[in-house]
Amino acid sequence: MIDSAALAAAAAAHAGAAGPSASEAATAPVQTDSARALASAGVAPADVAAADAPSAEAQPAPDAHALDYAVAQVDPTAAAAPPPAEPAATDDPRTDAERDFDALYGNPQAEYNPVADPTLPAPANVPGGFDPWEKYNRKMHRFNNAVDRGVAKPLARAYTKVVPRPVRLGVSNFFNNLGQPVSMVNALLQGKPKQAAQSLGRFALNTTLGIGGIFDPATAAKLPNRSEDFGQTLGVWGWKRSRYLELPFFGPRTVRDAFGAVGDAPLSPLRRIERDRIRIGLQGLQLVDIRAQLLPLDNLREGAEDEYALVRDSWMQRRDYQIFGDRLEKNGETQLPDYLQDDSNPSVPANAMPVMPTDGAGVR
Repeated sequence: MIDSAALAAAAAAHAGAAGPSASEAATAPVQTDSARALASAGVAPADVAAADAPSAEAQPAPDAHALDYAVAQVDPTAAAAPPPAEPAATDDPRTDAERDFDALYGNPQAEYNPVADPTLPAPANVPGGFDPWEKYNRKMHRFNNAVDRGVAKPLARAYTKVVPRPVRLGVSNFFNNLGQPVSMVNALLQGKPKQAAQSLGRFALNTTLGIGGIFDPATAAKLPNRSEDFGQTLGVWGWKRSRYLELPFFGPRTVRDAFGAVGDAPLSPLRRIERDRIRIGLQGLQLVDIRAQLLPLDNLREGAEDEYALVRDSWMQRRDYQIFGDRLEKNGETQLPDYLQDDSNPSVPANAMPVMPTDGAGVR
């Protein structure tokens, strides 16, 4: 007869060798496929259960179906996915903040290109000089510069050092007054009777009260000083565009102004002087006086990248203003700086030329 106690002990021993007891099985986690997936991802099933339970004592045994649902919310490929790769090294050492700043305001280290700068306004359209004879004009400009450096400029500097400024001012007034008859006639030819009357008034007042024009009471009498010549008259009459021409010794001109100088010469009082010694002496003094007035512009010319182009373009712009200045002022389109609008800005007049085609045989 089999002992029942011995049989129970043998069954218990067999059960212990084969697996956990019923009480242990009730508390042990269920090793389902979902549990094994969580374990491979580093998540313990007990941690999942503890996160949802207020305490360990009130937590029932985990349900295999609930655990499968929890694991279903986790990407099964997350455990197998490789860690994110580090950003590839680039040659740009800037931080993200610096790159954002450069995107908004531009990179201050980049080379600035004003031509490609979209923030700049459209460039001004400045009409260039009509210069089809540029090759010849540049050669003549070099010749004139050589004469200027060797003769005219040294004489002008000596003149300013030796002659006091009040005397030089009187000389300038004298020659300016001699140009008023030419201005009067050309103002009439251009249909400006008021300006012609003002030029006549200046000449009469300065010649009498100003002692031959040495003094300038006309300016104190509010009579404006406006210079007109036949080159400007031809422009007003319709010869608006003329090719640039540089004459030996007398500098910038146009073909129109060369013809205009021939027309002005007979009207000049200075050229009515028959004695060559007196006339040529006065013309030489006038040229030295004009060159002395131009001395302040030498630094501007010497610092220019292309001195010939600077002289040509500035002279042409000023000439256009002299011809069409009245119309530009009425329309509010004046674009020249003040120093180019100044009508007293000196240039070599026709009466300073020693010989003209209109000179008769009786002039000696």
